Amino acid sequence: MKSFFDEILQTASGEGPQAAAARLVDHLRQAGQYPELFEALKMQKRLELGLTAVGLESDPPLSTEHMDAIESGLIAGCHEVGTALLRQGRLADGWLYMRPVGDFPATRDAMKDLEVNSDNLEDFLGIFIHEGVDIAKGVQLSLEHRGTCNTISMMESIVSTRSRSDQQAGVGVLLRHLHDELLTAVRSDLSRRDGGCPSGDTLASILVQRPDLLREGTYHIDTTHIASVVRLSRVLDNREELALALDLCRYGRELGPGYQYPSEEPFGELYLMTSYFIGALLGENVESGLHQFLRKAESLDTEQHGTVAIETYADLLARIGRYSEAIAFLIKRMPVGMRPFGIAPSLLELSSLAGNFVPMLEQSKNRSDLLGYSAALLQSLSSDV
Repeated sequence: MKSFFDEILQTASGEGPQAAAARLVDHLRQAGQYPELFEALKMQKRLELGLTAVGLESDPPLSTEHMDAIESGLIAGCHEVGTALLRQGRLADGWLYMRPVGDFPATRDAMKDLEVNSDNLEDFLGIFIHEGVDIAKGVQLSLEHRGTCNTISMMESIVSTRSRSDQQAGVGVLLRHLHDELLTAVRSDLSRRDGGCPSGDTLASILVQRPDLLREGTYHIDTTHIASVVRLSRVLDNREELALALDLCRYGRELGPGYQYPSEEPFGELYLMTSYFIGALLGENVESGLHQFLRKAESLDTEQHGTVAIETYADLLARIGRYSEAIAFLIKRMPVGMRPFGIAPSLLELSSLAGNFVPMLEQSKNRSDLLGYSAALLQSLSSDV
């Protein structure tokens, strides 16, 4: 290192500070000293802008142009250093630099060849799931390394904090895993009993052929896992995944009374009501499913249950494309001043989907809601641009 001290001094004396900074950056990059490289990149950028190498508190305020240029340089430095550290397997250090960049594809690419082990698993899960870099991959890793029970617990604790698309990515992986696990267990059971298994690749088709399958309290995997995944599956829109969830409901409805766990309203009868909900999303017995949730929305006490049933019915209407009905129902049924759970799309979003802002404009005016009225008015006008 002593010779490099002499070298950088010679470069600075002969070619100037910018050349010396460039030489320092090259040296640290080749040496893989990445945190130090980031600091050197900061100095290099400041020198390029004609500033001192290091900013001091006593310095005058920077111009807007200088601040923008330095910020751009910092982001580039974070990107280079962060991806390099991630490729080295230094996940916590690497993510510290990549978080402000927000480049999820680059983060995934930098981590793609790393081996997951007991020492780095929590860092992988933290980045993929809790930071949202790759929810589906994180859930898959959790299933492989921590098992179904721990993965379900993790998903239940974070699902409400993630966006709908993130929820769908994680729940889809979990659902496919559990359905496959249950179907395999059922087939193995029947093979042991009879030396064979009925044809069909769904639980429903097997239950039709073997109505005795779940008699006398029989079950094939932890029934709390089935109940949890069925609850989580209501966020899904993918038709193939919804069909798997409906298949789980078919199995769940045949379980013994001791395994028919109570659930939150309006899904108190978990498997039955979820079957109605998912069936409607799939276009099966739509009016019957809507009727079940309309009945709940109109009968459940909002003082006890809040607006969850009202929002669930509106959400179902919206998800099958009946936006105007959802708008009208929310305007009619949502109590004034009661905070929604956020289950259904907002009136503004529904109005945008329906292409009709008149009901929201009228409601806002009637309730002296100036902000709501303005939001609807301005959204309608800007949507036409």
